[in-house]
Amino acid sequence: MSDHYVKVKVQLEQMKSCGEDAEKEGVDAEEQLSVSSPPDSVSPDPTSISVAGRDESNTSITCKHRGKSRSKQGKDDKNSSGKHISDLSLHGSVVSAHVGKNLNGLGQERTLHIKGTGKILQGKSETNGNFVTIHASKSIQDTRREDGFKLARKRRPVTVDTSKAKTSLEALKISIKQLKWKEFPLGRRAACDIYWHGVSFHDNENIISGQVNKFPGMIEMLRKINMSRAVRTMQELFPEEYNFYPRSWILPEEYQQFSTQIRMVKENDCTVNPTFIVKPDGGSQGDGIYLIRDPSDLKLMAGSQAKQAVVQEYIQKPLLIDKLKFDIRLYVLIKSLEPLEIYIAKEGLTRFCTEPYQEPSQKNLSHVFMHLTNYSLNVHSGNFVHSDSQSTGSKRTLSSVLYRLAAKGVDIKKVWSDIIALVIKTVIAVVPELKVYYQADIPPGKPGPTCFQILGFDILLMKNLKPVLLEVNSNPSMRIEHEKEVAPGVFEYVPSPVDEEVKVGVIRDTLRLMDPGHKKPAISQPRPGGSEHREEIPIEAETQERSPDEGALPSLCLKQVYPKYTKQFNYLRLVERIAALFIRFLGVKGNMRLGPTAFRTFIRTCKLSNSNFTMASVDILYIDITRRWSGTMPDSREAATLCFSGMGLQAFVEAFFFLAGRRFKSLVLREQVVSLLELCEAQLQSQSGVEDRRSVSCSRALPRAVKTQTLGLTNPQLGSPAPLRRAVSQDYRLHQRLKPRTLRANVEN
Repeated sequence: MSDHYVKVKVQLEQMKSCGEDAEKEGVDAEEQLSVSSPPDSVSPDPTSISVAGRDESNTSITCKHRGKSRSKQGKDDKNSSGKHISDLSLHGSVVSAHVGKNLNGLGQERTLHIKGTGKILQGKSETNGNFVTIHASKSIQDTRREDGFKLARKRRPVTVDTSKAKTSLEALKISIKQLKWKEFPLGRRAACDIYWHGVSFHDNENIISGQVNKFPGMIEMLRKINMSRAVRTMQELFPEEYNFYPRSWILPEEYQQFSTQIRMVKENDCTVNPTFIVKPDGGSQGDGIYLIRDPSDLKLMAGSQAKQAVVQEYIQKPLLIDKLKFDIRLYVLIKSLEPLEIYIAKEGLTRFCTEPYQEPSQKNLSHVFMHLTNYSLNVHSGNFVHSDSQSTGSKRTLSSVLYRLAAKGVDIKKVWSDIIALVIKTVIAVVPELKVYYQADIPPGKPGPTCFQILGFDILLMKNLKPVLLEVNSNPSMRIEHEKEVAPGVFEYVPSPVDEEVKVGVIRDTLRLMDPGHKKPAISQPRPGGSEHREEIPIEAETQERSPDEGALPSLCLKQVYPKYTKQFNYLRLVERIAALFIRFLGVKGNMRLGPTAFRTFIRTCKLSNSNFTMASVDILYIDITRRWSGTMPDSREAATLCFSGMGLQAFVEAFFFLAGRRFKSLVLREQVVSLLELCEAQLQSQSGVEDRRSVSCSRALPRAVKTQTLGLTNPQLGSPAPLRRAVSQDYRLHQRLKPRTLRANVEN
């Protein structure tokens, strides 16, 4: 046995003894080195090992290794301390052992770098010579990168631009302080991690990175008319699932239809005298809302211009508490559109009327404090009660009301299950149009932020405990103060404990979910509109994982409901698949309307024309639907521009329904739409396969560099110029099977 071999064996025995001493001192088993057994064969080639230490000079040793299996670590301390560590076999590797002192002088670090494999073995020895730990780590580059990230995260807090926050500023300041993040109240020249806007996505037009708390198009989409149209489309496909939204008519375009239907109801039963509530399209805080019992009472004109409004059936039998009507304000976070992520706040607000409720009659129709629950209206009532208690007054927490109902024997889990279903279904109804707005403002490949948004759902519980959707607010008030008269005619804002309890938690935990340092991998979801499941939502206690730096914070007050309940609701996402077709054929980046040429391309590509439905018929269909939708605009000049510019998503959905009904006449509407979607998607997929084969065959004759560039652009579904341009975007690969367009809203919005 050579001297070199003896020296190497001595070094390995020292490392073994150090490890055994560390185990005796109770070192955590997770920090120990986990080594797989080396091969049984003896390496015929000598291996060069260089050893450097504090007390040894650098020595080059050449030896042969014997292949013996090593005992596994992680067993009992008693058993492991008696084990004998076999010879270390490093086949064909050059190993460098570096031993250096810690800066604080408490110990030494020993590192084995196995060249050729990128692996390192690290250990630390104390001043008394005991070896504390040996563990296997990742490659050197990965280790250094992770260490750099950890240090950077410790040094740099999350930055929030609050210069556009407006009324939510106070609650936002408290939340940022609790999270120990950094606020920039006047904005910042450098980019921030999060931008908090008070009104819309366009409050700041110069954002090219980070995250914004508003989606483009959300304000427009949640206006009364657009919201009603989106839900009505879903009611045509799924009438039973969307019966939580009152029957609605859009004014002035559906005035004749509304008048005719009401007249027929009264003629059939003279004892029936329904009540209706009229809501201005762009109204908020109860402004312009009034009740009617006859179409002749409608106020259709505002000067010389027709008023845009929605008239709905009035819920005459609401659930009452203390003889007062109330509604629920529930805060919902859309964390991302693709994949769709929805969170619901576990705590909300209940807003009470200030006058005892009576069923509507001609005498009390104008009593807004009896029929309307809007806080901005009732706060001016002499009966409004500001209370520091969460269970009394004219504004209370949702939990206090639920506890009170539970004491009366109400199944609160069933109520929550119904509310969650209502929220998910409503979001599914508005997402298709939101995706069109999103791609128009932030086209694929263009620098831009990702988005998320807190919405305010106003929900009414009927006497039978069925939840009814009143409206969805794109900018719910996050003010944590209320106006109080401190002297006759003198008002000032004073803190509202109930508002602060609910709203600060919602904002704080929204920020926690959107923390760029806590990003989770994208959640894979099945294709929208997939298999149908209609089980009741199970409501169970949830445990929320916390990061180490959130130990002092309470658990999240936001509960994920989607994709958690994907199985129950994924079958409802049919219109998203239609929107994916629409976006695919738009043509120009940033466009929101389909031109006549693009519509013909859609028909031709999906092979929807035949001898009975010629391209001339396609043109007539396009003109007819586009003109009808342009006629809904109040301004004739805007209508003419709209007709000229093209077909929007809602008009395209109507055309798609027409095509589905024409092709699959024997089926019900929902099955017609599903069948046509599958036909179109199959045609596009087969065309993609042809394009792929062509690109591969053509690329064989190209140089390697040119081949790589060409294949990157001749990827799937290039039936029109628009997909050709979009193919270079980083998220285009998710379009392979016509899934909805991947948006940079994460999927946290």
